[in-house]
Amino acid sequence: METYYRRKLPRWRVDDVTYFVTWRLASGQHELDIGGRDLVVNAMKRFDGERYQLVAYVVMDDHVHALITPLTTYRLQDILHSWKSFTAHQMQRGHKRFGLVWQHEYFDRIVRDEKELLQKLDYLLRNPWKRWPSLEGYPWVWPIEE
Repeated sequence: METYYRRKLPRWRVDDVTYFVTWRLASGQHELDIGGRDLVVNAMKRFDGERYQLVAYVVMDDHVHALITPLTTYRLQDILHSWKSFTAHQMQRGHKRFGLVWQHEYFDRIVRDEKELLQKLDYLLRNPWKRWPSLEGYPWVWPIEE
């Protein structure tokens, strides 16, 4: 099934496709620390293989990228809402964050073919080293390049 709708950004939904998604911390929020990044990773992994197939992810200090394929009746917007809502509540309780944690909107793009999938995967996996070139390891990126 194919659907199209708008919030501030237009949304195009198609069954059985992989999406490249990005969401960011709200304006004024301080960067994610180790605990915050771990929380986001654990939230994304929680229903992997059950509600969606998580192809890859990177959790940066102020944003997150993921490649995800929703399964059966699960909608991308519900999956993203779940991740953002759960992590925001946990950060407000245990990480002393106040107010809006994540921006309301997120960016998503349907990955159209294998070439684009490889391009998005490369971008995602290299993101930490692009920002911090001297970085030796980064535990919040998956799959890890070898």
